[in-house]
Amino acid sequence: MKLTILGCHSATPRTNTNPTSQVLEIKNHTFLIDCGEGTQVELRRNKVKFVRIKHIFISHLHGDHCFGLVGLISTFKLLTREADLHVYAPKGLKEVITLQMKLSDSWTNYKLIFHELTSDSSELIFEDDKVEVYTIPLDHRIYTNGFLFKEKEGERKLDMNAVLNTGVDVAYYRKLKQGFDVEDNNGNLVKNESVTKPPNKPKSYAFCSDTAYNEAMLPIIKDVDVLYHESTFLEKNEKLAAPTKHSTAKQAASIAKQAKAKTLILGHYSTRYDDLNLFKEEASEIFENVKLAKDGITFEF
Repeated sequence: MKLTILGCHSATPRTNTNPTSQVLEIKNHTFLIDCGEGTQVELRRNKVKFVRIKHIFISHLHGDHCFGLVGLISTFKLLTREADLHVYAPKGLKEVITLQMKLSDSWTNYKLIFHELTSDSSELIFEDDKVEVYTIPLDHRIYTNGFLFKEKEGERKLDMNAVLNTGVDVAYYRKLKQGFDVEDNNGNLVKNESVTKPPNKPKSYAFCSDTAYNEAMLPIIKDVDVLYHESTFLEKNEKLAAPTKHSTAKQAASIAKQAKAKTLILGHYSTRYDDLNLFKEEASEIFENVKLAKDGITFEF
């Protein structure tokens, strides 16, 4: 599981900071999460192949999370994209994008599929044989979701020494990986657990931005491997968090601790702060394993 931060600051873009956008590579998928201004430039800067992006998840319709989308969709057309593009976003974004395409006569030459989100409860919005994606309802000034990405359990691993000792034919290796018992060349039953090892533990990633402190999300993100949680403010500006429906670094750390997350990544910093290390210092008072999102940084888990 690999996470690349394209942008992690709030509100307006600056010459050295970008609004929210990130790429999650998980089980051979390349998911784009939020798409603030400048996203396609940062995709190029970080050498993310456009053709691999087939699913885009938009948390809410504030500009610093979605104003880069129409430009990216237009660029895909100019690059003669053929693959379908799925966009999971609050209801209303489809209307915005299609109006822009209509007025500019810029209809795509590929299939653009919108999955409009309206539910206030967590729901499964994507699933294949390797990954599930759920919404995480958040508490912001407008309808907002985070997203929980969960790997499905993979195949079992062959213990080759044990397999070779049993004399199981290579034709049955696939069955063993799938968890079945098989027969050896003499017709004897070989128990799966005697010749295989458990698969790697599935990983999970929760993206939570933007939101006020919100314990209602805890059952959804319980035991998550990696939690990205907005931390717009430091403790000295906590009074600004509630009316703007944002969180402080300490509040993000409290959520991570209660959820029993393994790693917390802070982001969505207000541009009023020059020293991001202060966010880590405050969060670390509550939660031990804290990392800072920075534009262009990559995390591998």
